[in-house]
Amino acid sequence: MNELSRREEMSLSGAALRGAPWKAATIGGVAAGAGTFLLDLLDGSADLSWSTGLGIALFTLIAAIGSVSRPDRGDRVTRQARVWSLRHPWRFSLYPAAGAAILLYPVQLILDGDGVFGAAWSAAWGGALIYLISGLVTMSLRGRADSAR
Repeated sequence: MNELSRREEMSLSGAALRGAPWKAATIGGVAAGAGTFLLDLLDGSADLSWSTGLGIALFTLIAAIGSVSRPDRGDRVTRQARVWSLRHPWRFSLYPAAGAAILLYPVQLILDGDGVFGAAWSAAWGGALIYLISGLVTMSLRGRADSAR
């Protein structure tokens, strides 16, 4: 039996993200969010929830894509998890998408004032967008799994 349970898949996704470029993801997310907010201030239409959401989205994408972009780095377990992630890009992308949706929910609830269900709907759409982008980019990096062996 070669099938993995959903729990094992999430563990592999988490192990692949263990070596993500967290510093670069944080800097990129904060810079994008702050830059967008400051540019919107000049225009007079500053929206803190939009800027924060953009920062969270970029943070998640940089971490997800950066974690699988170099499958030959890290310890043996991390390398194997990254190779699995490159071979199963859509399953791997569920983990960053869920993380983005969880981070986006309080932003939508508190800063945007969408209400409980509206915030959940907006966060789910944000997670779906992260899922789509990280899945497509990870799928385009699939050839690196063969070179990492």
